[in-house]
Amino acid sequence: MLYGIVNICWIPLTGFISFLIILSAINKSVGVRKAYVSLLLRIFEYGRVSIESASNENSRIPEKKKDTDQNLRLEPIKGEDSNEVSSGAGLITRDAVLLPQAQEITNDKPILAEKEEINFNLENCLDYVKSGVEAIIEDDVTSRFQAEELKSWNMLTRTNRRYEFISWKITLIWMVGFAIRYFILMPLRVLVCFIGVVWLTACTAAVGNLKDGNEKREIVNKVLGHCFGVLSSAISAVITYHNEDNRPSSGICVANHTSPIDVLVLMCDTTYSLIGQRHGGFLGVLQRALARASPHIWFERGEAKDRHTVAERLRQHVSDPNNPPILIFPEGTCINNTSVMQFKKGSFEVGGVIYPVAIKYDPRFGDAFWNSSKYSMMQYLYMMMTSWAIVCDVWYLPPMYRQDGESAIDFANRVKGVIAKQGGLVDLVWDGQLKRMKPKKEWKEIQQVEFANRLKSD
Repeated sequence: MLYGIVNICWIPLTGFISFLIILSAINKSVGVRKAYVSLLLRIFEYGRVSIESASNENSRIPEKKKDTDQNLRLEPIKGEDSNEVSSGAGLITRDAVLLPQAQEITNDKPILAEKEEINFNLENCLDYVKSGVEAIIEDDVTSRFQAEELKSWNMLTRTNRRYEFISWKITLIWMVGFAIRYFILMPLRVLVCFIGVVWLTACTAAVGNLKDGNEKREIVNKVLGHCFGVLSSAISAVITYHNEDNRPSSGICVANHTSPIDVLVLMCDTTYSLIGQRHGGFLGVLQRALARASPHIWFERGEAKDRHTVAERLRQHVSDPNNPPILIFPEGTCINNTSVMQFKKGSFEVGGVIYPVAIKYDPRFGDAFWNSSKYSMMQYLYMMMTSWAIVCDVWYLPPMYRQDGESAIDFANRVKGVIAKQGGLVDLVWDGQLKRMKPKKEWKEIQQVEFANRLKSD
């Protein structure tokens, strides 16, 4: 009896999954994902109204009773799903912030002002003291490597139990959502991801044997588009592309970096060559599969630190018009979808045209940011597959060229500013590598020299 029921349910379920995979492979949609996202938005809005109503009721409870009902207070949720950092408004407002120079550190020593007499007043230090206290309370760097803060709850809670028990209706919605995400969506997504990786490996192995030329490139573009379309189903990706007339066809494409999914998001629309360090594990499987079908630049750990080697291989790739555009993330690390941090100048020294791309994820449906210092790739994929969906917008911006007399650093900052403005991101001058290392000694010396020059000029 039970075996018969399983068979009856398994056949239509298998057919439905196969239908969705085929649609994803041919880049067609029947509107299921968009309808799913619209339904989620209505549920989130209902939850927001219910939470606000409960909050108003709690505010009328006598003070003594409030002290016994701590679990119902509407405090910010802290956890991977609730998100912890806002994109613009912070804890404090800085009136005068002492920032580093908007450039990379060179070997040149900081220059002191020629005036030798120093008139020291204690009040000259107050700006630095104020800036230091503000940085202790909330700095502009470490807050960019934590999850983005949400304005309203998105029914995802893994490390804190507060909102889901504020009323029986919200509890019921949360329990149903939990069951759907973990017992229906997650197994299906894992299955689709497995099929997608196997399909990608098989297809790239097949097209890798074709003779190089325009025909191979066209076939590779279609094959990779199909493969990444299937993989996008594994995270229920809903991607909106804007200004497609500016889509790169050659040269260098630079984008802000939030997650390894950035590559998936862009490769669903067109084919790119990738540049980066060789990896093992799951990423290594994908790298080896892609390398069989199209030209990519993979470095060993030691080679990646040699800027001249990287620049030379980049020039060789760009000089061949038959190669796909090469995709580069100049930040060098993942930022939490709220900001754009310092672009490394290497890719802007090669010359030629730069195609900027801005990527912005909607955090209401899932946090796309990968905190690589906290989560492994498999943990990150697990969180993606148990989120509601991955919803994002991609803007193709007009190509940009390096102006006469413009340094590579200034060009990089100009491109970064354009991407930040389009994506609604905060434009920061800090180096994203501060995520993993201490500030360089040269940065401290710049501030010391600047302070000495201020004293002398005063």
